[in-house]
Amino acid sequence: MSSGSAVTGGGAEEAAAAVPLGQKLLVHVAENGHTLEIECFGDTLVDIIQKCIEKYCGVPSGDQRLLCGNISLESGHPLAYYRLPRDDREVFLYNKVRLLADSRPPPPESVDIPEPKIPPPPRPQDSPPVEVSADPALKALVSYEIRFRYHFQVANAVYRCSDEKFERCKRLLREQQVQERALDTARSSLEHTFRKASQRYSEFVRCFSQQHRAHMELLNNFERDLQRLRAVRLHPALQCEGRQCLLDLLKENDMRKLADGCFSSQKHFEMKVSQLKANFLELKKRVDNLFNVMSSSGCKDLEKLIKEHQGVISEQKSIMQSLSKDVDTSKKLVDDCSSCQLSASLRPHDAVSAVGRIYEVHEKDNLPRIHNFDHMLTKLLEKCIDKKNEMITLVHVSMQRVKSAQMSIRDIHNELIAFQEGMNHQDDFANLKIVSALGHAYRACLAEVARRKSYFKLYTGLAGTYAEKLATECETEKTRREDFYRTWVKYIPDDIMGSMGLFDSPSQCDIKVTPFDRDLLPIDVDDVEKLAPQSLLGSFLKSERSQLPKSSLSNSSTRGNLNKAEQNPLNADDKMDFQDFLGDYDTIDIAGTSKLEVENARLKAELASAIATLCNLGVEYGYESIDEGQIDSVLKKGREKTAEALAAKDEFANQLKSLLTANKEKCLSYEKRIQDLEERLANQYMQGHMVSGSKGTSDSLLSAFKSNDCNLDVSGGRQTQIRDESSVAMDEASSTSEQPSKQTEGGDENMTDISGALNLQLLDSVACTDAFMTELPCDTGNEHKIVSIDKEGRMLTQLTMADTSDVPVEDHHALELRNKELLVSELQNALDEKSKQFGETESKLSAMTDEVNSLKKELEHARGLLDESQMNCAHLENCLHEAREEARTNKCSADRRAVEYDALRSSALRIHGLFERLNSCVTAPGVTGFAESLRSLAVSLASSVKKDEADTTVQFQQCIKILAEKVAFLTRQSTEMLDRYSAVQAAHGAITKDLDEKKELIKNLYNKLQLEKQASKEKISFGRFEVHELAIFFRNPAGHYEAINRNCSNYYLSEESVALFTQQHPRHPAYIIGQIVHIERRMAHPDQMGGGAPRPDSSGGRRPPASGLNPYNLSPGCEYFVVTVAMLPDPVR
Repeated sequence: MSSGSAVTGGGAEEAAAAVPLGQKLLVHVAENGHTLEIECFGDTLVDIIQKCIEKYCGVPSGDQRLLCGNISLESGHPLAYYRLPRDDREVFLYNKVRLLADSRPPPPESVDIPEPKIPPPPRPQDSPPVEVSADPALKALVSYEIRFRYHFQVANAVYRCSDEKFERCKRLLREQQVQERALDTARSSLEHTFRKASQRYSEFVRCFSQQHRAHMELLNNFERDLQRLRAVRLHPALQCEGRQCLLDLLKENDMRKLADGCFSSQKHFEMKVSQLKANFLELKKRVDNLFNVMSSSGCKDLEKLIKEHQGVISEQKSIMQSLSKDVDTSKKLVDDCSSCQLSASLRPHDAVSAVGRIYEVHEKDNLPRIHNFDHMLTKLLEKCIDKKNEMITLVHVSMQRVKSAQMSIRDIHNELIAFQEGMNHQDDFANLKIVSALGHAYRACLAEVARRKSYFKLYTGLAGTYAEKLATECETEKTRREDFYRTWVKYIPDDIMGSMGLFDSPSQCDIKVTPFDRDLLPIDVDDVEKLAPQSLLGSFLKSERSQLPKSSLSNSSTRGNLNKAEQNPLNADDKMDFQDFLGDYDTIDIAGTSKLEVENARLKAELASAIATLCNLGVEYGYESIDEGQIDSVLKKGREKTAEALAAKDEFANQLKSLLTANKEKCLSYEKRIQDLEERLANQYMQGHMVSGSKGTSDSLLSAFKSNDCNLDVSGGRQTQIRDESSVAMDEASSTSEQPSKQTEGGDENMTDISGALNLQLLDSVACTDAFMTELPCDTGNEHKIVSIDKEGRMLTQLTMADTSDVPVEDHHALELRNKELLVSELQNALDEKSKQFGETESKLSAMTDEVNSLKKELEHARGLLDESQMNCAHLENCLHEAREEARTNKCSADRRAVEYDALRSSALRIHGLFERLNSCVTAPGVTGFAESLRSLAVSLASSVKKDEADTTVQFQQCIKILAEKVAFLTRQSTEMLDRYSAVQAAHGAITKDLDEKKELIKNLYNKLQLEKQASKEKISFGRFEVHELAIFFRNPAGHYEAINRNCSNYYLSEESVALFTQQHPRHPAYIIGQIVHIERRMAHPDQMGGGAPRPDSSGGRRPPASGLNPYNLSPGCEYFVVTVAMLPDPVR
């Protein structure tokens, strides 16, 4: 059914705007496959479409459900809301009343099978008028033309009926295809709904599995967690009466009651979920069966069958064309005979003979074939009707089942929502989780305390660095302003500069850090493991540990650089980001602190933060964060990362060992060098101040050198003290910005004191030498003391004996005075050289002192690095121990799986052996051999059954036994069937022989019958004459040929036929036998009599008189017939 209605909605402008969407909407009725074509626009409301459907289909608007793909059209929306109308989109109508379970099916398809309207056969009086004197062959041609037209009319009526049947078949096929698409649309909608429900169900099952696993983990580890909490003691500062361990922070009895309640509720909820799973599996099975039923339509087979019958219509068309051509040929022959335009070679009687053969083709071939084709199309139409009724029933049943499935899906969806709500509101487990999370929380708090202490050190140290930088900038600015003033003051007066404000100087910036976190526990990162050990508190999942990024310690061990935030992406909300805090000052050292110490403090803070974050992860995430399918992959990834961490740890440990060895060697070389320098310096000072013969002076010089050495030691000790004080500068909470400058000034004063002491001691030694020289005895003898200074700077004293007896007293005094002056000048030169050497020695001593201080400082740094390395090694050893424990656990698991694999492999080998024996039985030659080998195999298996055999092997043996019994039974049946087959084959041979004899008899009888039919066909008729029958005409005494007929004797041969036969014979034959081609009925009237007897013609025949119209001299009113015959193929006897 196809109908249309001009339904418009909206103005002309809106309709013009909606033209690109289309102006026709195709609505297919699902229950019968009919189609409605509705003229509408994009702004047409769905309500108007529903009213139009109600008008033409009779389905109320409230019972209509319109689907376009997976979208349901709701009333009140325009069609453009659903992007309709469009040529590539169609809408299907479903009757909601038919979707109910107790609704009646739609009525079957009622299609009338048309019958051909066969016209009545033509009557003699309906033939066109022909002149009485016309040639009988022409009359015969006219008669054939009439019959040919009748044949064409009959064939045309049958063809039109067949074409109508074929069109109805194609219409039924189109309707079934529409119903098939309606089923596909309903299936797509159901599949979409079921897919959403399945996804929600899968998500619920996944969440439930994770939650169930986590809850069972909590319940199973409840007692273990209580024991761990009881074993962990609180920090002494946190202990009080009734609170000694972590378990004292909880109410143990209440927690046990809560655990019992959680266990019972979990079991109850698990039972409900199991029932939900069973319901969903049953629903899935129903939906799958429904999909199989809805996809089992046979429209393709019917379409193929209709395409095959398309050739039937083509055959009918060709037959119609042949009949039309024959009508045209007969009409042309009649026209040619009427106008005497036939060729000399084609005579009217030959045309009659040719048309007669065409007539036989019509009667025996064309008309029966076209009737047979019509009968085939009738059967095709009946089959299409049956298929259409089957499709109507299938659509009705399928839509009812689809509705039922959708209701079940809706119920499952509501149950899933209820279960999800129930799963989300299990607050008891959240309270129970406190037992397992309390240890992690305590460890996280301790780690946070350690982190804050390290953070305070970094914070105060960074404040001192800022203060020092600002002080340097302030001094630089002051110097620049003074240079500016000195440059331009000679050009600009002071009052002008003062008015311009150029005399101000920058103020000193004082950075003061108010102490905070004073009440923190006195613990460090190393104390966290002692107070809250990981082994007692428990750890989170190993699979989650493998998913976490490497900790700050691992990163520092492998890369040595923690200034990039991406290397430790734990959680920015739970961890202090020291990289952002330090900004661009990562490379700037804190005053009095090395980069290694800054890095150490930073690493401690980050390690503490990482411990707190890991504790948070262990509390917040359990089994709920990992799917069952991901555990193996996560474990594999964790093993890989553990191997990488261990390799990195070993590499870093080797680096630390090599660095430690190098530092030790360097320290030993420094110590040896310092000792050599001290010895050389002591020897140089002792030799430089030694004066021969003056023991007191050398003692004074030696004592001065020793006191100088002591001063040097004191100075070095003070420098060491200064360095030690600077190394712990970060531990001081006040005056951090002032301490480095004071320490520097103290170092300069110490160096000044050292040089001053050395100068004073040198002057003292020179004064002692002068005193020693002045205190020498003034003997009157001949002794003369000469003091000289050698090239090495040593003072030499020579005593000379001279005879002064002859020298006068004045000369003696003058000589003595000159000697003293000479001695003074020599001593002065010696003093200058010694001063110069002392200055060089002092500079060397200062350089050596600086070098010694730097070496000692490097030694201290190396010792600090060694301590830190030892701490890191200890931590790495702990990590290695944990990794070994984990590896040992994995090895145990692998061993257990290996044992299981060995058991499975042995079972598989046993099964493989059994299958090999079964294969040898199957490949045994012959059925009997197969049965015997299978029976022997079953007997051997039954005899070799062991008590410890696996269930699979026992089942296989039982199957072999049952198979052997059935094969033996089938073998016996096969033997019996072979015997029966031999008997049946013998009987079949006898029956075949008898059948061949009967076939030969039937063939002979058929040939006889054909001969009889041929004889009867060629038999001369003596009764009522019909066209195409044989008749015999005897020449009467009057010279006319009269037929022998028992019913009526007035049958005369026409003159044309007599002339035809007389042309073949020189004399008039006594009788003529011919095939009747035309019979003309005439009547003898009274006025036709009186013409006299006919006169014989020149050839011996007789002809009627010219004025008489009754050639046969019959009584008035007598009826007679003029017969036109054709010559027979055989000669006339």
